[in-house]
Amino acid sequence: MKYAVAIDIGGTNTRVALVNENLEITDRQQFSTNPENPGETLGKIADVIRNYGAKVVGVGMSCPGPLDLINGQILTPPNLRGDWQHLHVAQELSDRIGLPVYLNNDGNLAALAEAVIGEGKDYRFVQFLTVSTGIGAGFVIDKNIYQGAHGWANEVENTIMKQGGPCHGSILPGGIEGISSGTAITTRARKAGLDVKHAGEVNDLAKAGNETAQEIMTDAKVHLANFIAAIYNLTDPDIVILGGSVAIKVEGFVQEVEELVKSKVYEAQREFIKVRKSTLSEDSGLLGAAYLAFSKEK
Repeated sequence: MKYAVAIDIGGTNTRVALVNENLEITDRQQFSTNPENPGETLGKIADVIRNYGAKVVGVGMSCPGPLDLINGQILTPPNLRGDWQHLHVAQELSDRIGLPVYLNNDGNLAALAEAVIGEGKDYRFVQFLTVSTGIGAGFVIDKNIYQGAHGWANEVENTIMKQGGPCHGSILPGGIEGISSGTAITTRARKAGLDVKHAGEVNDLAKAGNETAQEIMTDAKVHLANFIAAIYNLTDPDIVILGGSVAIKVEGFVQEVEELVKSKVYEAQREFIKVRKSTLSEDSGLLGAAYLAFSKEK
């Protein structure tokens, strides 16, 4: 049995998993990321991989963006600082463990998992969007990630959907993440005076008749639908899969967005619109990273 190692480096925690060629996770470990010192974190990762003792063909790695996917380099993520920034992280880890390391972002890797074993497994052109803390995306064609000319394809969070619209963090005003992400929904509700902890509570208030909550939820869904309709017009995917806490946990969210998308495209397109909820767990990024490593071996 062959194995791949999947790594998810986050600003808070790092996860390492051993995955067999059937894309089954046989071991997983988690520890704190040192957000200032990559040497410490990469050292821990290398130790875990060495201790596996399995026939590992390669390593797939997810890191916070922005990333230079062409050169396997971290650029300037806000939650990884110091020597992490501009680090050629794939080569750095490869030198430590003597195995090939393939870097990609979490949206692309989750999209890959969806296309291989998830809701998109029966389709050629698979678009994935995560609607959670932020808005992430990935586009997969024939089980291969589409990265674009410079590796920036599907870095969608800054796509401006509303002139002078809301923003948060480094997102440009009116960017889709500042309107439709879970963080944006919650932030906008709090600024409007609602006592809420997450987007689900905003949705609950909306269903209970709170007009402010209804306005915020409708705005988030409409602009997300506008964005997905634009994707259909640009790339004509077979299916759009929505993951992340908002899409998965907010009752009726995905179905409402699908109906809105259908109202925003040509009538002749409507039969091809498929917006579906992800059925994969939070491990989709790890599974995508493992598949990426396996695919490079072939």
